[in-house]
Amino acid sequence: MSVSPAIKPYQVTGTNASWHRGWSLSREERERFRQSSLASHAAKTRALRGECDAPKHPIPVPRLRATDLMPSLPQNGLNFLSLFSGGGGLDIGFDRAGYSHVASYELREDATRVLRAANPDWTINDGGNGDVCEVRWEKYRGQIDVLHGGPPCQPFSHAGHQSGADDVRDMFPELVRAVKAVRPRVFVAENVPGLATKKFRGYVEETIMAPLAGSYNVRMFPLEAAAFGVPQRRRRVWFVGFRDQKDAANFTPPTATHLTEADEDIFELGRTMGAREALGLSDIGYDALAPTIRSGFTGPRHTTSVVNSVTSLSQWLELGIWPHGVAEDREKASAFVAKGGAFRLSIPDCMLLQGFPEDWPLKGAVYKSLGLLGNSVAPPMAYQVALAVERSLLGQSRTAIRARVPAALTRDCALSAPRSKSK
Repeated sequence: MSVSPAIKPYQVTGTNASWHRGWSLSREERERFRQSSLASHAAKTRALRGECDAPKHPIPVPRLRATDLMPSLPQNGLNFLSLFSGGGGLDIGFDRAGYSHVASYELREDATRVLRAANPDWTINDGGNGDVCEVRWEKYRGQIDVLHGGPPCQPFSHAGHQSGADDVRDMFPELVRAVKAVRPRVFVAENVPGLATKKFRGYVEETIMAPLAGSYNVRMFPLEAAAFGVPQRRRRVWFVGFRDQKDAANFTPPTATHLTEADEDIFELGRTMGAREALGLSDIGYDALAPTIRSGFTGPRHTTSVVNSVTSLSQWLELGIWPHGVAEDREKASAFVAKGGAFRLSIPDCMLLQGFPEDWPLKGAVYKSLGLLGNSVAPPMAYQVALAVERSLLGQSRTAIRARVPAALTRDCALSAPRSKSK
């Protein structure tokens, strides 16, 4: 594959990318997919003209507010430098936890447009200036409390073929380079759970742990978004490294703030809503957490579906939610009635299921918004990591942290657990 000198291998997308694996389809299968796509496009066109094939769905009023899961806190005197900023999941969590922003670095300009719209006063570096491979990080040495980032997950995900270090999109070495140059008090990184499997045990040791040994005490642990009130099954693996041994000794990974179905005996916590309840849909006698939302950037061709497996498709349909052809907004979703009368998702719905604030300015092409959402960490999970890091650095007890949290977090803001099927 020939690559223009102006374009680096990790920037190539689509079917020309080195990581592309094409499908082997028969002529009949290709024709079937083509006809299905044409029919869907025609139905959407009629819906946008107001010619519904069935009565419009009422537009629901969500019962969950993501900001209730992460109340905005006063400034804590700590700052953060953001790498691989993407849709802003980590940035939202740390910002709402009281940290001050220093700068963000992100290659995708569609992502930085969102970050700038949300925070016009932030220093946002994008395009060539946002390419972490080209930054001389020494200029930040001695100025940063927390350096955080979520390097591209495709090298470690099933959808990305799990090629690890052989994937040109593997950016963990660049994160490590930044940490060694900046020497923040703490670094925080997150990625898909595949990185924590036996397959990548050697990679984690050789690429992350060994280069930082002697300089940072690194903790690796998994977190589930639903444990923090997010109505979606979304597991991530985290790395938190401390430069000071005393700070490291004070660190405890965040514990659940909300109940899930497996934790029903811990009554002092809030309850994580099921997807239908969170979205404000009617009670059909069954509710559960939403399956993991897929990125719209997955694969060489863009998609407006959030389905990441055959199993997840059946789970979406069991919830009475149509996960294909996500609409730009709730009004358009209401007009474009899905097969079988299932509820069609919109971008605001996906934002809610991912734990994003309802006013986060995701605009433009649906696949781009889904790409930014699906690649992002759930902000309430990042928020709790930010609080855990703060406790370590400032020596504050959990009681002191709770004293800073408005009543919105301590009240039972997610009132009911996912409901089981009626018997």
